[in-house]
Amino acid sequence: MRRLLVILFVLLPFLSSFPQLAFNWKNYTDMKNVRAIFSTPEGVWAASTGGAFYYNYADSSYIAIHKTDGLVGAALTAVTEDNSGNIWFGSATGVINVLNPKSMEIIPIMDISASDKSSKKINELRVVGDTIIVSTDFGVSLINSKTFQFFDTFFKFGSFSSNIKVNSALKENRIFVATESGVAVQKPGSINPSAPESWDVYKTTEGLPSNNVKKLAIFKGEILAATEKGIAKFNGTSWELVMGLFFNNDVSDIFPKGDSLFILTKDNIYVQYGETSKQLINSLIPLINFSYSEKLGILVGSTQGILRLKNEFSPEYFFPNGPAVNQFPSMKVDNKGTLWSASGKDVTGMGFYKFQDGYWHNYNMANTPELPTNFYYSVYTSSDNSVYFGSWGVGFVRIRDRIDQFNTKNTAMRGIDVNPDFLVITDFASDSKNNLWILNWGAVNQNTLSMLTPDSTWHHFSIPAENTYLGQHFSLIIDQYNTKWFSSRDPKRAGLYYFNENNTYTNPGDDISGYLSRNNGLNNNDITALAIDRRGDIWVGTSLGVNVISNTGTILSSSTPQLRISSVFTLRQQTINCIAVDPLNQKWVGTNQGLLLVNSDGTYLIAALDSKNSPLLADEIRSIAIDENIGKIYVGTDAGLTSFETAAIKPQEAFSELFIYPSPFKINNSSGVVTIDGLIRDTEIKILSVNGKLINHFPSPGGRIAYWNGKDLNGQYVSSGIYFIIAFDKDGNSVATGKIAVLRE
Repeated sequence: MRRLLVILFVLLPFLSSFPQLAFNWKNYTDMKNVRAIFSTPEGVWAASTGGAFYYNYADSSYIAIHKTDGLVGAALTAVTEDNSGNIWFGSATGVINVLNPKSMEIIPIMDISASDKSSKKINELRVVGDTIIVSTDFGVSLINSKTFQFFDTFFKFGSFSSNIKVNSALKENRIFVATESGVAVQKPGSINPSAPESWDVYKTTEGLPSNNVKKLAIFKGEILAATEKGIAKFNGTSWELVMGLFFNNDVSDIFPKGDSLFILTKDNIYVQYGETSKQLINSLIPLINFSYSEKLGILVGSTQGILRLKNEFSPEYFFPNGPAVNQFPSMKVDNKGTLWSASGKDVTGMGFYKFQDGYWHNYNMANTPELPTNFYYSVYTSSDNSVYFGSWGVGFVRIRDRIDQFNTKNTAMRGIDVNPDFLVITDFASDSKNNLWILNWGAVNQNTLSMLTPDSTWHHFSIPAENTYLGQHFSLIIDQYNTKWFSSRDPKRAGLYYFNENNTYTNPGDDISGYLSRNNGLNNNDITALAIDRRGDIWVGTSLGVNVISNTGTILSSSTPQLRISSVFTLRQQTINCIAVDPLNQKWVGTNQGLLLVNSDGTYLIAALDSKNSPLLADEIRSIAIDENIGKIYVGTDAGLTSFETAAIKPQEAFSELFIYPSPFKINNSSGVVTIDGLIRDTEIKILSVNGKLINHFPSPGGRIAYWNGKDLNGQYVSSGIYFIIAFDKDGNSVATGKIAVLRE
C-alpha cells in the first residue's frame, strides 16, 4: 500500500488533469550492465543500470522490473535478500526499493535520497538478523528490515574524514567498515557507534596492503579485506597480507564458499583452496561482483550481463531481452507498427535495433556481417516499409528483403573534406513521387542533397544558397510543395535552408533555394529539430524555443517569398531536441527539461511530463516516435525508452462500426468517460435520448477516438437510460450510429 500511495502522490496531478492523455506506460532498458547480484535457491536477482531483473533457474525465464512497475531510481547499485524473503535494491540516487517477490509490491525508502548529502549512492546492502547494513557514499546506515525504519547512521569513524565513502560493511560481534582511507573497526564494548571515538582505524601503517578497501568478508572465522593491492586478514590488533599470489592485484570482491575463497579482480576470477590457487577465467570485459548458486555455481555481475562459469573455456552471459544500449538518437515506426532505432554516431554506437511484437532485435557487425559499422545515427522508414539507417562515416544501409550498402564506392556521394571516403548521412525524407532524399553532412563536393528514385536512378544537388560553405547538416523534411528544408550547424553559416529543384533533376538553372536565420525572425541560428504539421506548417526547434513557418508555397510563386515566421510562446527559451506531430496535429516536443505537449497551433500547453511526475526515465529527451495506428508514443532518453498510449489515433478512412464502451456506463461523479471508437477525421458527434431529444453535441478531437463525459449541454450528468450516439462528417454525408446504457448511481 505504501508503494501505491507514493506512486499516486507523484502522478496524481498529471493523471487527474489528463485522464485520457496517456495510459499503459512501459519502460524498456538495456540491463546488461549488472552492478550487483544475489542468488537464491530458485534464481538470481540482479541490480543493473537499467533497473532490476530476476532469472529463474527452472525455466530460464526473466522478470524485468522498471519504473513503470513501481521501481524508484532505475540506476541500481546493490541488492540483497532479508530474512523475510524481501529483495532490497540500492540505487545511485540513494533510493532503496524493497520488493515482495510474491505480490511484486515495491516499497521505496526515500530517506537517503531526500537527505542533504552531496553523494547518496548505495554501495552495498548486507543482512544481519533483522538489520540491513547500508554502505553509502557518506557512511553507514542501519535499517530495521521489519519496519523499514532507520535506527542509526554513522558519518565519522575515528580520525577518518566525515562523510567518508564506505564500500562495504559487516558485523561479526562488532562492526567492520571498509572505506577509501582504510578499515574502521568498532571498539570492543563501545555502545555508541555514532561517536567517532568508538572506532579504531587501520591503514597501511597497520598492515593493510592499500588504504582503498573494496570488500569485507568472513572466511573460516577470520575477517578478510579485499584492497586494490591484495588481500589482508585481521588478527585482532592489526592486518597482515595473505595469499601473496594476489599481492598488488586490484581485488574488487571476495566470496567465501565452504573451504574455498573466490577472488575477483577487474578481469580475472580465481579460486583459493588451502594453499592452492587457480585462475578460472580471464575476461575481456569488466567484472563487478560475485554470487553463488547451488544449481549454476559461480555467478558474476559484469557489464555484459550475469556471467555463468560453466567451465573455464565456456563462459555464458545472460540478461533480459532489451535494446542493445540505452541510446536512442533517432527513432521511427514503420507502417506495420515496428519501432526502429539508431544507437549512436561514435564508439558508443551498437548498431541499430527494432522492437516488434514485444521483442527487441539488435543488429550489429558481430551478428549481421552485412553491416559495415556500428555507428548508426539516423533512421527513416518509407511508405513501402523500407528502412534506412544513416551512419557516421560509411554512408547508409537500406533494409528491405536484404541489407544493401550505399557509400562512396558505389555512389557519387562524397564525404568530408579531410577524408572524402568518410561519408556521414544524417537524415532522409521522401517526396510526393516517392523519391528518397538523402542529407549529406559536409560533402566535399558540395552535393548536400542526393536523390534516389524508385527505379534506382541517382541525382545529386548542390544548394545555391549555401554558396561555398560545407554545412554541418542535420534535420531534413519535405513539405507538400516538395520543397526540401534542412538545417546546418556550421558556425560560419548556421541556420535553416530550403531547396526546390522545380521538378527538373538535371537543370540547375531553375533551382530555388534560400537561407533563413535570426535576421529573418528565427529565435536562434542553432536549429535542433524540424517537423511538418498536418496543415503544412514548418515547426523549427532551436536552442531558444520553437518557430512556425507558414505560407511556404510562396517560395515557388515569388522571387521574394512572403514567409510568415512566428514564435511559439508556450515553448519560449526551451532547448528543443525533437518534435513529433500526432494524428490530432498536436505537437510532442522533447526538451532538456522533459516532454511537452502543445495543441495544434502551440497556443497552449496541454501537458508537461518529466521524470518526477511521470514514468519517463530521464528529463533530457533525445527522440520521439509515434505509432499512429494505435496512438502509441515512444520517448527515447539516455536512461532508456518509455512508451505510452494516447487517444491520438489515426482516423479511419470511412465509417464502418462504432465501438462504444463501457456499457453500461455508470455515473458516480468520478472522472470516468465513454469512449467512442471508429471515427473518421473531423467527426461531429451528437448524443440523443430515446425520444430524439438532443442531449449533447461536440466535435471529435480529430482522430479515431472521442470521449463523452456523460453530461448534457448544460454540464449536468444525464439520467439513467439508453442513449443514441450519432457520428457524422462535417458535410453530413457519412453517418455511423451506436447506443449506450447509462446508470446514474
